[in-house]
Amino acid sequence: MKQRIAFALVMGIITTGIISFTLLSVNLGFTQQFLSIWLRSWAMAYGVVIPAILIIGPQVQRFVDNWFKEKGIEADIEK
Repeated sequence: MKQRIAFALVMGIITTGIISFTLLSVNLGFTQQFLSIWLRSWAMAYGVVIPAILIIGPQVQRFVDNWFKEKGIEADIEK
C-alpha cells in the first residue's frame, strides 16, 4: 500500500506538471502571470489526480491484466 501511495504521489507530480504546463502554454501563452497561473492550476490538478489514481488505478490495473490474459498476450515484458 505504501508503494501504491508513493507511486501516486510521484506520478501525480510528473503528469499534472507536464499536462498543465502544456495546456496553459498552448491556450494562454507565456504571459507575465504564466508562472502563478501554472502553479495554481498544477496544485488543483494534483489535488484531483491523487485520489483518482488511488481509487481508479487498481480497477484499471485489473482491467488491463484481464484484457492481456484474455488476449493471450504475455504480460511479462522481460520474456
